[in-house]
Amino acid sequence: MNIIANRLLLGVLPLLSQLADIGSAQANDNNSPGFERTEQRAPCADYSPGRRPLFGDLHVHTSYSFDSYLSSQRRDPWDAYRYARGEAIVLPDANGEQTVIAKIGRPLDFTAVTDHAEFFGQINICTQDSGKLGYWWPHCAMTRAQNIWVQLLAASWWTDLGGQLEDPPSRSFACTLSDCDEADNDTWQKIQQAAEENYDRSAECAFTTFVAYEYTEAFDQNNMHRNVIFRNDQVADSPVTVYDTLYESFPSLWRQLRERCTDLDNGCDVMAIPHNSNLSGGRMFNDPGNEEELENRLFFEPVVELVQHKGASECRYDRLRGMGLDTTDEACDFEQIAADNLNMLGSVHGEVRTQRANAVPLEQFARRNMVRNALKDGLVLKDILGRNPFVMGFIGSTDTHSAAPGSAEEDNYVGHLGRRDAQYNNVQDHFYSNPGGHAVVWAEENSRDSIFAAIRRKETYATSGTRPTLRFFAGDLDPQLCGQPDMIAAAYTQGVPMGGAISALADGDAPRFLVSAQKDAGNLDNPGTDLQRVQIIKGWVDATGETHERVFDIEGEQNNGAGVNRQTCARVGSGIQRSCRVWQDPDFDASQDAFYYVRLLENPTCRWSTLQCQAAGVNPFDTRCREQASQATLTAQSHGATGDVFSKCCTDPSQEAFYSPVIQERAWSSPIWYRAQ
Repeated sequence: MNIIANRLLLGVLPLLSQLADIGSAQANDNNSPGFERTEQRAPCADYSPGRRPLFGDLHVHTSYSFDSYLSSQRRDPWDAYRYARGEAIVLPDANGEQTVIAKIGRPLDFTAVTDHAEFFGQINICTQDSGKLGYWWPHCAMTRAQNIWVQLLAASWWTDLGGQLEDPPSRSFACTLSDCDEADNDTWQKIQQAAEENYDRSAECAFTTFVAYEYTEAFDQNNMHRNVIFRNDQVADSPVTVYDTLYESFPSLWRQLRERCTDLDNGCDVMAIPHNSNLSGGRMFNDPGNEEELENRLFFEPVVELVQHKGASECRYDRLRGMGLDTTDEACDFEQIAADNLNMLGSVHGEVRTQRANAVPLEQFARRNMVRNALKDGLVLKDILGRNPFVMGFIGSTDTHSAAPGSAEEDNYVGHLGRRDAQYNNVQDHFYSNPGGHAVVWAEENSRDSIFAAIRRKETYATSGTRPTLRFFAGDLDPQLCGQPDMIAAAYTQGVPMGGAISALADGDAPRFLVSAQKDAGNLDNPGTDLQRVQIIKGWVDATGETHERVFDIEGEQNNGAGVNRQTCARVGSGIQRSCRVWQDPDFDASQDAFYYVRLLENPTCRWSTLQCQAAGVNPFDTRCREQASQATLTAQSHGATGDVFSKCCTDPSQEAFYSPVIQERAWSSPIWYRAQ
């Protein structure tokens, strides 16, 4: 779509929105909500029985998190919510000074602040009140320091206290000097207060917050983290943390969430969202140890965070070797991290400081680090256990540690780790990270109950940071459904949406799938990118217990002539603006359990690193790149940088398995499962 056409579309959107508001208000008068209401609030004036997409971020850290604060980041949950609503906040620059003005391009609909609960009280003691004796404990003083090396030493100390290195979890000596239990409660109350004060309970329903925290288990730096999201303001008296679960791991988290929340019969409801299985060392998706674990995983973990700033976890493909991790899907090279653990963050001044951050070859990379492989293995486990333990929908988020929820725009990326990836530090030390993505839900209204219910039923999708619209249904659908005025209502009546399950049609025919997609419209300053391809990914298990997968291109083609201008990064060429297809699997076998999900691929655009390199005068596409990088590094050093800053801009993609200066933004629907009779 050209700029003029895009402006016309944007001009029409407010009128369409007004018409939708009228229809929604009428529907709200005549229809009961499609979800259970568990809280006192005004009904939303904008109520959509057919549901609408809401964009959010369910993984956000503020100065209440140890690794945010000691990176010179001083914005708290109130600031994070202001940023999500479209207001500007001030962040640290590469030298730790509060000088960077950050503002999201488009506000979010919902957000959850998920600070690390293990250190609520300890960080409170170390940073909030100089009148407390614990404030002056040396580790606390190091946490407040401005020197980057002192901050990194403090970070190592904190990770050791959290049980992420060699020692079991233990609390800081600051808790001997001051009351960390009281401080834990104080921080937990502030988190609830910030969520309540920023939650729009009026009929306008402009913005939704959730009370939440992060459970931060990472023994030996293998990431087992979960974001714990409460449905309403009835929450646990205290968070379940790694200090409570110790080496019993996340199955203990689930049990204690029942004890502290869902078993109390007081309206408390909660879920836990795993993230970064790509960095879990193969431990995120273990076989359930017993029936209780299977039941708890299915109840507490309806979705998985598929993409965020520490990489994508859909699937893995090594472009140099022409082989994948149980896949032949070449699009699985997207935003992959070379290592398989949290040491991937261990770069300072352009140098990797730990060998565990080194690349892990495919032969040593655990299959179930990748979600698609876990989904396939779930089909096998169903035959063994009687139920599939890995029935997970998809969301994305950012994992920002800069109190900047939704900051997933490649051209507006200020970093997610405080000073550690601010300005030139981003290219220098976090070149292989990315801005993260969005959690998108199909909900009747912008309220806690409606959004939580959408996540619980897995009617969600993940994006890599742009905002295309994606719907996916399956069942005994009318082959002519596309274009019908009641298409969505009919799809709900005739089938199930993303996240649901189906069986064979009565006549034994293959189910029909409806895929409706629309490009991100963008805004006046930055029109959205056309779609290149609409794909359906299928995974199945055969009669011998072997798993398989296949990617179907149902619209578009890879070689559509689109690309980027290598000097300016301007987009070149066009693609798909809107698509609707009713599709049947040509290889359908009614006897084989399977899952299907949609992946949208946008036309190529420049990666964030390419844009920031070019802004510094270093063009990754230019034959003089090395010379440009040397000059830009000298300039950065004159402003306080240390070491080689910009040479990574000149990385040769033909020598790197997972890097390219050009990317394809994408979206992934939650799967629909086919269950054989």
